[in-house]
Amino acid sequence: MNIPAHLTPIRNSPLPIKEISCKTPAGFPSPAQDLAVNRIDLNDILIQHPEATYFMQVKGNSMTGAGIDDGDRLIVDRSLTPRHNHIVIAEIDGEVTVKRLYKKNGLLKLGAENAAYADIVPLPGQQWSVWGVVTYIIKAAS
Repeated sequence: MNIPAHLTPIRNSPLPIKEISCKTPAGFPSPAQDLAVNRIDLNDILIQHPEATYFMQVKGNSMTGAGIDDGDRLIVDRSLTPRHNHIVIAEIDGEVTVKRLYKKNGLLKLGAENAAYADIVPLPGQQWSVWGVVTYIIKAAS
């Protein structure tokens, strides 16, 4: 399959950013401390297989129950084997979608994570494949 125009290949170049080496409490605040600053590379954390990894931007709300919202960016790894319950990018008759993959008793189904959308079950004669596995969801803080 050719890479769709809306996909962004991962560049295999360092992306150093500063990391403060302490855990940030999400409950009660902790007293101020001296914070050490290290440099990290997001490629090392987020991307296992650069040659097979892509960014995709989400359009729509069929996966909100999985924490995937309209406008989010997904990191998709094509080298991973899709398994039951993975969130995947699938191609169905030339159209690309993000859904949860269900495998049971040899049957496959693509599940939406929003009750307003029906699950997708392959029909005879339909051309479809799993294009890649979603490994990370990137969202803007609101």
